[in-house]
Order: sequence, then C-alpha cells, then structure tokens
Amino acid sequence: MQIDDTDRRILRQLLADPTLANADLAERAGVTAATAWRRLERLRAAGVISGLHAVIDWPALGWAVEVSLRFTLDKTNPRAFDEFLAAAREVPEVIEIQTFLGRVDLRLNVIARDMGHYQTIYRERILTLPHIADIEALMLVSTLKDTGSLPL
Repeated sequence: MQIDDTDRRILRQLLADPTLANADLAERAGVTAATAWRRLERLRAAGVISGLHAVIDWPALGWAVEVSLRFTLDKTNPRAFDEFLAAAREVPEVIEIQTFLGRVDLRLNVIARDMGHYQTIYRERILTLPHIADIEALMLVSTLKDTGSLPL
C-alpha cells in the first residue's frame, strides 16, 4: 500500500497519542475530521493499523522482575516446536513469545514479583517445558528506548 504525507502525519499523531479523539487527531494532522476518519479506515482495511494496545507498567503492579529467556530446542522430534509453543502459552507469567531463525529458536519474556518468585516460575514452569536443548537467561536491568514508531 502506498501512503502519502497526509497518511504519515495522521500516523505520527496516532503514534504520539493513540487515545486522541478523531477530531483532535485531525486537527493535529492538519486535516478535516472526515478526512482523518476516511484515512484511518483505509489504513485499517489495508492492515497498516492492526489495533490499539494498552501499555502496562508491570513494576507498578508489583511485577518487578523481567527476564528474557532464549531457547534452542532439541529438534529431533518433528513436533518439538509446536509442543514447546503450546506449553509455553500456558505459563501465565510469559508475556511475550517470539520465534527466530538462527542459533536461537525462541525467546520468552517472563515477569515475576521478585527473584524468589522468578526462581519458582523457572524451576516449576520453565524447566518443565518440552524439548529444551539450551536456555540462556537475560535479566532486564533497564529499558532505554521502547517505541513502536517509525520515521514517518
């Protein structure tokens, strides 16, 4: 899909504040409310905008530990990937699952209230996941940049 400068202005404003009412979005993008609405509908229909998401501050809710676990699977079983994913989806503390091509097969982001809670999750839920050949844990210390915006 081709987008023009008007689409880019609308997308920039939407990324800056996804809670804007259509009239406010239109004003900030320099277009009429009807134009903003039509453009947003076209961008949604084309799959450019797939939804709006809430960003949850996990530490504010008492989840102070976040660990990124990188897995290499034992792929001697042809169902290893699917079985691992099905089991990982059942772990409530897993907030993100990503797959990769390369040495690492998957990455899970896991949250916990504290290190003791993380150790319990790790021993009772993570280590019991099927077909693990190798795990590497990376503990999140700080997030320096977290943006979904592109240079539009």
